[in-house]
Amino acid sequence: MAVGTVGDTSTDFSSTPKLTKNQADTQDRFLKLLVTQMQNQDPMNPMDNAQVTSQMAQIQTVSGIETLNGSVQSLTSQFANMQALQSVAMVGHNVLIPGDRLAINEGKGVGAYELDATARAVKLEVLNAAGVVLDTQQLGDQTAGRHSFSVDASKYADQSGLKFRITATTSTGTVGSTTLAQDKVMAISTSDNKLQLELQNAGLVYYSSVKSFN
Repeated sequence: MAVGTVGDTSTDFSSTPKLTKNQADTQDRFLKLLVTQMQNQDPMNPMDNAQVTSQMAQIQTVSGIETLNGSVQSLTSQFANMQALQSVAMVGHNVLIPGDRLAINEGKGVGAYELDATARAVKLEVLNAAGVVLDTQQLGDQTAGRHSFSVDASKYADQSGLKFRITATTSTGTVGSTTLAQDKVMAISTSDNKLQLELQNAGLVYYSSVKSFN
């Protein structure tokens, strides 16, 4: 559902929930079974009050669980709508998502990466759409965590489809890394009660995949 079609997000908790058809059918079957059981019970060994109370409590528990499930589903939907409305402020801003696309911003190629541990040497490579390395830069020592970078993109004749690669090492081996691509939020939508962002380059992505925005 697009943000423009988000409806009223108010919820009335004061009214008593009505039984659904499934709940009514369940209660009807239970009552018929209980009446039949009492009609055919042994007169010399009738059901005591505790047994009847226990069975009545069981049907109330089942009905209560179904009502609770319905309430939770309604709250989930309401929360998704409210989250979508609040996220409208993100439209027009940049976000970081997992990816290796090099974004071009005012003549600069920009991106980011995360290191699993401190690295003694970090190498940045810029590749064209065919995977050919166009440029290599040594970024030096870097601590664990997230880092951003920018390069002069004017030296790349064809700036379409540019990607980047990060290689991080220590004296004992390779350090794990995750590349993060910058993208622009164009619109907000919800699907199956999950918030999605329409990005300029990556298309639809779930909000949960966003690492940061500015």
